[in-house]
Amino acid sequence: MSTEDEHYFSADPSVAFTRKPVEAEVWGHRLSLVSGSGVFAQGRVDVGTAVLFRETRPPAGGRVLDLGCGYGVIGLAVAVAAETAVVTGVDVNERALLLANENAASLGVADRYTALTPDAVAPDAVFDEIWSNPPIRIGKPALHELLLTWLPRLAPGGRAVMVVGKNLGADSLQRWLGEQGHPTTRLASAKGFRILETRA
Repeated sequence: MSTEDEHYFSADPSVAFTRKPVEAEVWGHRLSLVSGSGVFAQGRVDVGTAVLFRETRPPAGGRVLDLGCGYGVIGLAVAVAAETAVVTGVDVNERALLLANENAASLGVADRYTALTPDAVAPDAVFDEIWSNPPIRIGKPALHELLLTWLPRLAPGGRAVMVVGKNLGADSLQRWLGEQGHPTTRLASAKGFRILETRA
């Protein structure tokens, strides 16, 4: 694990915490967000997430999990676009959670968006949809454990939508999910990324 990754997961307090604004146009809505040092994709919307937004439509509503939420861009875009969606963001990085919750407040959706550590999510919580740019770089065993922890929490008829880099193993991940009993199809492919949809 690189030093940068270690900082990410421990949110190392020795790394100065500076906030950086991010402007994003998602599904016809303008989002003014704040990212920060030590948090994935500070100061920008990363390419994979941008592809995810461009190749999909927002969920109609329901209970949505933003898995590996970072500063909250995916889940907050869902909350803004789908006025009946109740979104839970999950991340291990305390700074990311702080930023995501601050962003929810500034966008006026804090009543429907909450970012939490995995342990703080109610053990019986289920979700109609999971949206994620999953943290591929944590390594295959940790990624598999993460997905096998959360995918079973999809409600009957629910789905997960994920963006994964082709060079980071999107196709093998799609196969592996199918083998685990989570049938997964490719919704789109663009700029070296796959949009995968896993059905409950």
